Amino acid sequence: MTKNYVTLIFLSCFSIFLHSTALAQSATGTIKGAVIDSATNKPIDFMTVALKRDNAVIKSVVVNNTGSFSFEKMAPGHYTVTAIAIGYNVKNIPVVLNPANGPADLGNILIASQSNNLKEVSVTADRPLIKQEIDRISYDIQADPESKGLTVLDMMRKVPLLSLDADDNIKLKGSGNYKILINGKPSTMVARSPKDVLRSMPASSILRIEVITTPPAKYDSEGLSGIINIITSKKIDNGYNGSLNLRYQGPIGGPGMGGFVTVKQGKFGMTAYGGTGFFSSPETESSTTRTTTGGLPTNLLSTGFRKFNNNYRYGGTELSYEIDTLNLITIELNPYGGYNKSHTRQLFSLFDGTQQIGYNQIGTNRFGWNGFDATLNYQLGFKGHKDRLLTFSYKNGNSGNPQENGLSFINRQNFTDPDYNQKNNSRTKEQTLQLDYIHPLAKFTIEGGIKGILRTNKSNFEYESLDPVTGQFQTDPTRTNKFNNDQDVIGAYNSYAYNLKDWGFKAGVRAEGTFVKADFISSGSNVNTNYFNLIPTLSVNRKFKDMSSLNFGYTQRIERPGIDNLNPFVDRSNPNFLSTGNPDLKAVLSNNFDLTYSKFKKGSVNIGLSYRFANNTIQQVSVYNETDQITRSTYYNIGKDKALTTNLNVNYPITEKWNATLGGNIGYMWLQGSIDGQITKNDGLTGYLYINTGYKFEHGWKANASFNYNAAQIQLQGQNSSYVFSSFSGSKEIIKDKLTLSAGINNPFAKFRYYTNFTEGSNFTQNYRSQNFYRAYNVSLNWRFGKLKDSIKKNQRGIDNSDVKKSSTSGS
Repeated sequence: MTKNYVTLIFLSCFSIFLHSTALAQSATGTIKGAVIDSATNKPIDFMTVALKRDNAVIKSVVVNNTGSFSFEKMAPGHYTVTAIAIGYNVKNIPVVLNPANGPADLGNILIASQSNNLKEVSVTADRPLIKQEIDRISYDIQADPESKGLTVLDMMRKVPLLSLDADDNIKLKGSGNYKILINGKPSTMVARSPKDVLRSMPASSILRIEVITTPPAKYDSEGLSGIINIITSKKIDNGYNGSLNLRYQGPIGGPGMGGFVTVKQGKFGMTAYGGTGFFSSPETESSTTRTTTGGLPTNLLSTGFRKFNNNYRYGGTELSYEIDTLNLITIELNPYGGYNKSHTRQLFSLFDGTQQIGYNQIGTNRFGWNGFDATLNYQLGFKGHKDRLLTFSYKNGNSGNPQENGLSFINRQNFTDPDYNQKNNSRTKEQTLQLDYIHPLAKFTIEGGIKGILRTNKSNFEYESLDPVTGQFQTDPTRTNKFNNDQDVIGAYNSYAYNLKDWGFKAGVRAEGTFVKADFISSGSNVNTNYFNLIPTLSVNRKFKDMSSLNFGYTQRIERPGIDNLNPFVDRSNPNFLSTGNPDLKAVLSNNFDLTYSKFKKGSVNIGLSYRFANNTIQQVSVYNETDQITRSTYYNIGKDKALTTNLNVNYPITEKWNATLGGNIGYMWLQGSIDGQITKNDGLTGYLYINTGYKFEHGWKANASFNYNAAQIQLQGQNSSYVFSSFSGSKEIIKDKLTLSAGINNPFAKFRYYTNFTEGSNFTQNYRSQNFYRAYNVSLNWRFGKLKDSIKKNQRGIDNSDVKKSSTSGS
């Protein structure tokens, strides 16, 4: 079967090669010209020129230092040349190419600057896929043909600096410590496990994804590796615009739907998005082995079987009203909810040299989440200085994560623990007040603001064991407690941006005070911690005449422990492996350095080098207790981290219809920590490789293929396995620019993926191996509707609570 797949792919690639060769050998011509600023009569830096045929972009280039461009080896016919750049009006020029008459020379094309000085040109079909700015890299989702058939989580594999590990957890430069924002603002729906909601969100509802490597001072200082900003906002004039996406994935996955709609009528505007999706799996197998040493050596073998059913529902709406040209009010509402349900069977055996201990365990587990965020923004402009803005914002958020586990035991052998249930109802309530001011001058832009966050985390955990006499479950007060954690953050920032012809500078500082109070209500104890941080940030950009630029960034970042890291609730869903949080955790400070070289000419090239180091980092530690023969895992501030990483992203149009992308990074990580008084060290290579190619056929047909390799992840006490991911997809525009049908297959050469994780301590070694369905097919239908005119006016500043360590918990 594998041989047939390889033969089919080889023949497909060979046919594409023959088709491209035939095109190259037919009669062709050249379209050329130069783009000039109409006011200064000088070339325009980073001007993108796109070539369209039948309203579809078939090729794009960036002008050289003289403003010149050319499209060579083009077939005869009617074309449209579109010139776009930040701060300039878009210009469309019709062209008729006849090679017999020589090149189609458009001469000097004069472009006028926009009177409103917009920071971004909104011509989504013509923008390049990747854009490098002074402190971030952005990926234009709408310019990628696969966006009509994939989810946002799928698209994360294609964004520079981002990758997915073997469990589909998102990594930024190989690290899981980052913050995710939605439209520049925090959202509790992606705070716990972002992969669950992004797996349910169609990529067609997303405008772009920004990777902010050096976050400016206006952003909260949380997220050691940086910030991922997902932009969903759509800009239109009076009228409406939207899309609807229906999809199905099997055998692992399920149905899903999502979409967005934007409406503008006079001074009122509305943008709304939402969806739901299921992600389920038939039963799969896993195993755990553990070997211990010491006075009483043991050998443990556990074989488990698990099936799960997950659901996620999300939504968001933004309502805006322009009171007049200087006053704007917006309201944002974001409800969400979902659950992870799983059923497990486990066969357990432990031999300690004197006796055999064994049982069969049956478990039912449910982890839910729900929440609602509401935000009010008021923006004030100033007469004669409309670029000066004062913004007041208030946000109220409420989220919950109820968890229930029920375990029963049969076929017992020297095992006396009772059947038991455990419940943990955790909630987070948050209120935020923020005031921001921006003051542009001739070449300077000054920003400043203050912010206060009042955050309350609560957890009510209960343990019930079965009374063999009454047959009823009784609460065990020694394993039951109520935990409250109040975390208040007060911050202020000031930043400056200065732009010259070839240089750009951004610098700022952010001061943050954090006040933490943790109470164990049932036991009457508490933990109080206060700390203050002064966070600098610096970004420098240098532009060169060959359409390239060099960026340098430095910043400090903070990792504050979240409720999942602090909560002392003990998860006993596996009696021999217990896990819990640590309410004594402290914040972590990291130093980050980034250097990036970018070049945009025929295609784009991004090469980067980054280095970060941090002390007192939060590490998950596993310790084996010989007395009760249990491995316990929790979190401690014991680590020292260093990582040196280089990354590469190349996007190149091989022909006018065939495009290829190569991306990835390779780095070296050093970890060190003290466990039970002993220094533990680990280091090694990490990284990933991504290759994608796409081809545009006639009559609206498109095809894509991609390949990923992810190296093993280094951990303080071990590492997990590497893995390979591949996908092939195609799409057809049934109704041009309206209705698109897409289908694809992931990992056609492997039915299952086997994930392994190795952990070792001073007196034990432990190996975990799980089986997951890997081969999957998907099909989707995407419908775009509406008529575009103007843009909805939106607040340019808003609340961004990027200040809490996210959990890596997931339901799949």
